[in-house]
Amino acid sequence: MKNSNEKKSAFIAIVGRPNVGKSSLLNRLLGTKVAIVSSKPQTTRNRITGVLTGGDTQLVFVDTPGMHKPKNNLGKYMVRSVSESIGGVDCAMLVVEAGRDAGETEKRLIEKIKQMEIPAILAINKIDTLREKEQLMKQILDYSSLADFAAVVPVSAQDGSGLSDLKDELMAQAMEGGHFFEDDTLTDQPERVLASEMIREKILRLCDKEIPHGIAVVIEKMRMREGRDILDVDATIYCERETHKRILIGKNGAMLKKISTYSRQDMERFFGCKVFLQTWIKVKEDWRNSVQLMRNFGYDEKDFD
Repeated sequence: MKNSNEKKSAFIAIVGRPNVGKSSLLNRLLGTKVAIVSSKPQTTRNRITGVLTGGDTQLVFVDTPGMHKPKNNLGKYMVRSVSESIGGVDCAMLVVEAGRDAGETEKRLIEKIKQMEIPAILAINKIDTLREKEQLMKQILDYSSLADFAAVVPVSAQDGSGLSDLKDELMAQAMEGGHFFEDDTLTDQPERVLASEMIREKILRLCDKEIPHGIAVVIEKMRMREGRDILDVDATIYCERETHKRILIGKNGAMLKKISTYSRQDMERFFGCKVFLQTWIKVKEDWRNSVQLMRNFGYDEKDFD
């Protein structure tokens, strides 16, 4: 049996602007969904830790919210979590969109990585959307002039192109010192957090405009039914306006039923059992600017000090 010190590990912060595919890449690397995915920006609110173990090497991923200019206390929380995630990791994976020039967001993140003096891997995502491959070569040269990346890997979270190369480069960053999680661990997120994120993902996908970013989901109850392989889940969806509540409920409750059905199906796949899900909707006006409510909804209070 190998000594634990012969095992290797690395903490990897996944950073980038909103909607470049950070969560999709994380899910692809892990082979399962631990972070929600949406076409809308700023989907990720909490730092989601995913764990990938291959042989003697373990990678611990920290998936951060997209770096953006905050408009409320929730936005400030998200931006602060990005900065904190870069600190204390062994490597940063900067995810950018293929065919898009480096903007102020990417340049700020690169400067932050340089300040921390940690290696960085550049993952150029969505290469499947490029028509002219010359764009990719130009982008690689432009980014290479901004930083000395440990590796530059073109990938597609959509079709899996380049994922094997990316995984190899990330594994190369691991150092001896043992594993931090059991080898079969996928995430350190509590089951309640995962369940609430599954519901929030469905709202992001099914609802338009400003509604999705004004909602929070709290799991009030989550427990196995005694003597039966059924998981009972009670969830409350909080929104900021009565008009939003009516839209979330839908005509004759159709929208809420659709949200609940899709969420239940996701939970059953992930938890491997039957799920009985009940959802309610409540209005809490301007909760994104209420530190007390945000604490009640599960956001880390140290981020508001």
